[in-house]
Amino acid sequence: MVLTVDVGNTNIVLGGFEDDKLLFVTRLCTDKYKMPDEYAISFKGVIEFHGYSVDKFDGAIISSVVPPLLPTLKKAISSLLGCKVFTVSPGTKTGLNIRIDNPGILGADLVCSAVAAMNRYKMPCIIVDLGTATKFSVLDKDKFFLGVSIMPGVNISLDALSKNTAQLPHIEFENAHTVIGTNSIDSMRSGIVFGTASMIDGMIERLNAEIGQEATVVVTGGIAENIVPHCKSKINTNPNLVLYGLLDIYYKNTKTK
Repeated sequence: MVLTVDVGNTNIVLGGFEDDKLLFVTRLCTDKYKMPDEYAISFKGVIEFHGYSVDKFDGAIISSVVPPLLPTLKKAISSLLGCKVFTVSPGTKTGLNIRIDNPGILGADLVCSAVAAMNRYKMPCIIVDLGTATKFSVLDKDKFFLGVSIMPGVNISLDALSKNTAQLPHIEFENAHTVIGTNSIDSMRSGIVFGTASMIDGMIERLNAEIGQEATVVVTGGIAENIVPHCKSKINTNPNLVLYGLLDIYYKNTKTK
């Protein structure tokens, strides 16, 4: 088995693979102040909760957009699983040809999602990642990574609404059922759900125009399945795209597949 770890600003997503089969996915809160042993205990608990033993893992790979956590998590996983732990960094073999101004600064999560997409979807491709930030990545017909558009994510937008207005409450993200809200909470949910869906449709149209042809679109992230049904564009959903990219990169660097 291979343990894939996607470290984001809000959540750490763990995925356990047997060959190409994703056996389990679980999420933990990202905590920069936890020690390696604390993370090791948490990871052991969730792995065993899903019915698997830590001694069944042959390797692990980490993607992180929180640099201070990387040494901590690498130590935690290495001590827990007793195996080599790979990380996605500028020196890692990915097979991705990056055409941005400084390829070394591209986020590891964006690298992983792009690798997964180029191995699974028709090119050109637009990848929409609905995470802490909302990110649109573009791969051209030759699988070159052209660049990214970044904007505030759904939860950041909700937090900003409540913090910067006197009468709007703090709410958790939930699906909306009507565009026209009849109270503050439903109005906020309508705006965030249908507004995000409309923004995705609009960005897809603009990106297609810029690359000069219609691209395959895949949306990933934990809330993808809540937003995509409200979009008008033809869209594929893959909430665990980064994990599949991590698996692809792991195999590329170990040559075990």
